[in-house]
Amino acid sequence: MVKEAKDDSSIHKCLIVGNYCHDVLIKNDVVIAESLGGAASFISAVFDGLSISSDYISKVGPDFAYAVNHRPIITSPSSKTTVFHAYFSTENKRQDRILKRVTACDPVTPSDLPNSKFDFGLAVGVGGEILPETLERMIEICKVVFVDIQALIRVFDPVDGTVELVHLNQTGFSPLLKRIGFLKASAEEAPYVDVEEARKWCCVVVTNGKEGCTVYTKDDELPIAPFPAFQVDPTGAGDSFLGGLVAGLVNGLAIPDAALLGNFFGSLTVGHIGLPKFDSRLVQKVKDEVLKRSLQHFGSHEKQEDEPKRLKPVDHEEFLAALSAAKVVPAHSIKDCKWDLHSSTGALEQPISNGHQRLSLNAVCEEPINSVDTKP
Repeated sequence: MVKEAKDDSSIHKCLIVGNYCHDVLIKNDVVIAESLGGAASFISAVFDGLSISSDYISKVGPDFAYAVNHRPIITSPSSKTTVFHAYFSTENKRQDRILKRVTACDPVTPSDLPNSKFDFGLAVGVGGEILPETLERMIEICKVVFVDIQALIRVFDPVDGTVELVHLNQTGFSPLLKRIGFLKASAEEAPYVDVEEARKWCCVVVTNGKEGCTVYTKDDELPIAPFPAFQVDPTGAGDSFLGGLVAGLVNGLAIPDAALLGNFFGSLTVGHIGLPKFDSRLVQKVKDEVLKRSLQHFGSHEKQEDEPKRLKPVDHEEFLAALSAAKVVPAHSIKDCKWDLHSSTGALEQPISNGHQRLSLNAVCEEPINSVDTKP
């Protein structure tokens, strides 16, 4: 059934636009995991955990294999869900993975968007489903729009679907840059946008894995501390980061504090294969810290343009320490089992299954970590 747009003049919190996907992880030519994918699914994991009210516009084919909290738009019978294959290798030291789009679902069009107003909009396509006219419509109905650069600059090899990048100036999205609020890019994607030019018009956030991230505004360049993490699978880390960033801003945090929350959720995500399942006690502790933080700074961040919201609050390090303390609370009384896609050499005899993923790979068990280095 196709989801119909509703005419609603009230203001909603967040609109997330981007298709769900089927992700297949392959190591040394062996399928080791199949998981629900797409940026919307990772952002949903963060937003649902933090109780962020949101509408999701995601398209899938009739072959969509997963149960999700936010129902997608089912396209025509002849269409298929977007599928990505991520290739890992013990011999590939140049990059985390080689990504290929195997099938592509229909794009999201302006008519698919609701006739509502939103405080925040997130354009988070992964397979080319965001069109320039769709982004323009999001700008019209959302007060502030966040754009993940991958939604704009990814292109796909016509033969095997290998993901490649083109400069933003070579796309139809370039004229819209001056109208968005936030642009998020990874360190690998940043060379494909003129950061110095973009920061004149919007806040640019560049993520850099274990180095944390850097927030660029018109006048400031602010490094934001990372959280130590055991990287198993980088898939979705940037999406979880964006979810944490926006969740922080929804709760009234200053931009640096919100970016720190993004780093936090990104560091959690890389410790999972595919879509993460965050420990409920950990998430509750984070919710409590965010609420405490927002109450401390209530009324001091009324507008995005206010300088106090751009600069690091004087007690920013306290928030870092609080999140670090939340992260190191053991989620289980038994040893944590983790997988390293680049170093593991064997496979479990029986695949592990749940509602979002099926795994078959070698486990590396580690004792729970009891302390964290919180230095930048």
